[in-house]
Amino acid sequence: MLKIRPYQPQDRDKVNQIAIDAFTEFQEHYSDWKAIKSVVSNMSSLASTSDLLVAEIDSEVVGAVALVHPGQDKNVNILPTWASIRMLVVSPSHRSKGIGKRLVLECLKNARHHGYNEIALFTSPMMKVALPMYLRMGFKKEKDIEPIANVEYALYKLELSTQTL
Repeated sequence: MLKIRPYQPQDRDKVNQIAIDAFTEFQEHYSDWKAIKSVVSNMSSLASTSDLLVAEIDSEVVGAVALVHPGQDKNVNILPTWASIRMLVVSPSHRSKGIGKRLVLECLKNARHHGYNEIALFTSPMMKVALPMYLRMGFKKEKDIEPIANVEYALYKLELSTQTL
């Protein structure tokens, strides 16, 4: 049974490894995979600036995502009034089970609970599962942003008042 819960310090190594495993499929697209891997491999550090959530099946961590509260995301493309979702990752061996969607829905639920009006995220067309999922959930493209290691990315935003869980 899938359970979404807050990150605990003992999840550190597993969360970081899942992030590496999840992004490795895209390594050939990035012009500087070493730099991207360095950032991704430290996903657990998001726990210091966000609500890091993990997905568990039978006590095994199989995914994670960060909910960043308004004013806490340092990216210039995220307005200070917006919450944001960062680094949704699911273990490749546990994909196609709805885990990513459940993690995002939990972020949306938490954001609405806090009274936030908008939530944003970054994604890329190369992420052929994530991008369509976000669009189905109601996220709308705001703008293209600077490529990351030569990979196209865009900013997407969801008006929480128009989204139903």
